[in-house]
Amino acid sequence: MARIAGVDLPKNKRGIISLTYIYGIGRSQARKILEKTNVDENIKVQDWDDKQITAIRNVINDEFRVEGTLRSDVQMNIKRLMDIGSYRGIRHRIGLPVNGQKTKNNARTRKGKKKTVANKKKATK
Repeated sequence: MARIAGVDLPKNKRGIISLTYIYGIGRSQARKILEKTNVDENIKVQDWDDKQITAIRNVINDEFRVEGTLRSDVQMNIKRLMDIGSYRGIRHRIGLPVNGQKTKNNARTRKGKKKTVANKKKATK
């Protein structure tokens, strides 16, 4: 089993797919990494030898921000937006969608479970 950037890569998947298990690496970045290290993207992780794993690990450590450092950078950027009071920061603070989505019908993942508001009772004559 290959362990890169603190993540155990699944050994029965192709290299290009298994590298996407690392936070901050998608398909295109995984393809670039494998091209730089001259590893075929169709070879499964269990067939990588130690030399290939070391080369991949070195490329990722030298050229990419992944896992913990990237997560902390993203959180710092969100905190900065909230501190300066920008529109996006306020939306983050009150838990609403940030990128301009409508909120009347959707946005349940950001807003949470529905809170039903009861109707006002009509006054009797």
